[in-house]
This record gives sequence, structure tokens and C-alpha cells, in this order.
Amino acid sequence: MLPWRRLLRPLAVLVLTAAALAAPSGTAQADTAPSSGWNDFSCKPSAAHPRPVVLVHGTLGNSVDNWLGFAPYLVHRGYCVFSLDYGQLPGVPFFHGLGPVDKSAEQLSAYVDRVLGATGARKADIVGHSQGGMMPNYYLKFLGGADKVNALVGLAPDNHGTTLSGLTKLLPYFPGAEDLISTKTPALADQIAGSPFLAKLNAPGDTVPGVRYTVIATKYDQVVTPYGSGFLQGGGSQVRNVVLQDLCPLDFSEHLTIALTDRIAWHEALNALDPANAEPTTCASVFD
Repeated sequence: MLPWRRLLRPLAVLVLTAAALAAPSGTAQADTAPSSGWNDFSCKPSAAHPRPVVLVHGTLGNSVDNWLGFAPYLVHRGYCVFSLDYGQLPGVPFFHGLGPVDKSAEQLSAYVDRVLGATGARKADIVGHSQGGMMPNYYLKFLGGADKVNALVGLAPDNHGTTLSGLTKLLPYFPGAEDLISTKTPALADQIAGSPFLAKLNAPGDTVPGVRYTVIATKYDQVVTPYGSGFLQGGGSQVRNVVLQDLCPLDFSEHLTIALTDRIAWHEALNALDPANAEPTTCASVFD
């Protein structure tokens, strides 16, 4: 194992453990996120950024810790930013995204309605990590979300599933998760390649008209395997599939760090949210 790979796991554990200690007791909720304009329901989108951005965490994540870096990154650039908790299991605090994915999509639907109602915007943009990049597709296809969403950006999404071994590799990164989580975790089963859920999700095709899709993947993804299973197929310029290492060969981010700390991935996500003002993403984007 390369030295940088040995460093990533303890770093991720340190970040997530610190976040867990800082979070309020009990289940983390979106409205308790850090108050730097994030989850501010009085925020009104500007002419430059007319759509609110809804952030959707991944499996075992929550609305706060998954976005401690990226949410302020967007707020600093003038966006109205919101995040939700979804897929909670009874008796399992803090670790979310474990319930049936179709039911989680219903939670997303209600949350987007709340955000649009508060901001007065006609449509929102969604950025999701891992399951949070895949699950919104169900909302778009089956719950009327295509009329309310302009763009979906996935950071290491598992749009076509992964292996069970890939999903269980997440557990060591979340101290205490293995002790809390039993085999009754519908979201894990739903995300296995070839599952009935994924067959239903992708049967109509990968995309729906009217929504712009961007997938940002990393070659070093150890959870979504192969990493190309996150890619989407769509007509024309509706879909853009990006490999981080094509933008910066020195980017060694894996499944968790692509959302937690990778400013190169964040810069490319920013381009997807505002393509009219996009700037090339390079290794130097870590300084933007």
C-alpha cells in the first residue's frame, strides 16, 4: 500500500470522529448545521446564483459531517446552501442513509419542496456524494423531481451499483458504526449491483430530459467499484462524466475524501453548477 493511502484512513477517521464529538447529542439534523449561511432558510438566491443548492450525504453520512468543507465553500461563493438527513433507521443515531432508497427519495422530495418554498426559487440544483449522488435519480424519474431540479452533480455516485464488499469497506471509517448496524440495512442491499432497486431505477434509461447531469469519479474509489459504474449515459450535452485524475494526475482522493476535502472535485462541481462561468479545473484549483 502506498504511503498516502495509509494516511487517508486515519485522517478520515479523525475528521469524522471530531465532527461526531462536535455534533449535538442524538440525531444530527440539517437545521443544526454550522451557522455560516448554510441551512439558512431566510437566504434568497441572487441573480448570479438563482438556484439554491441541496446537498445530499452518502451512506453512513449525515447532513452536517459530509459537508463541513464543501458547504462553506459554496456559501463563500454566494450560494444558498441546504442539506438534509435521510434514510434514518430506528435506534441508529448519527449514521444515516441506511433506509430503503426509494423512501429516502421521498424525504428528498419533501425537503426540496421546503427549500423552494422558502427561497422562492423555481428550481434547485443537487450535489450528492455516493448514495446521495444516485438516490436523487429516483426522485427525478419517479417522484416528479425533474420539474424542480436544474442540475444533478454526483461525487463518486454509485448509479449502477457496487459490490457488497465495496459498501462494507465504508464501515471502518466510521467509529462505532459496525456495533450499531445490523444486517437489516435496506440501503446497502439496494446499492448492490444487479439489485431489484437498481434494475427499476435504470430501466427507463440513465437520465430524464431537462436535467443536466455531472458525474465526478476517482480512479482510487475503493467503495464504488469499478469507479466507472457511476457514469451515466445521456444524449448530447446533457451528461458529463469526469475522472478527477484527468483533471489533475496528482489527485489521490478516494471515496470519502472526494467529498470531505478535495477542492479539485469541489471546483469541478462548482463548474457544473455555473457552466456559463466555468473555469478550467487543474491541480492549481486547490488554491481557488
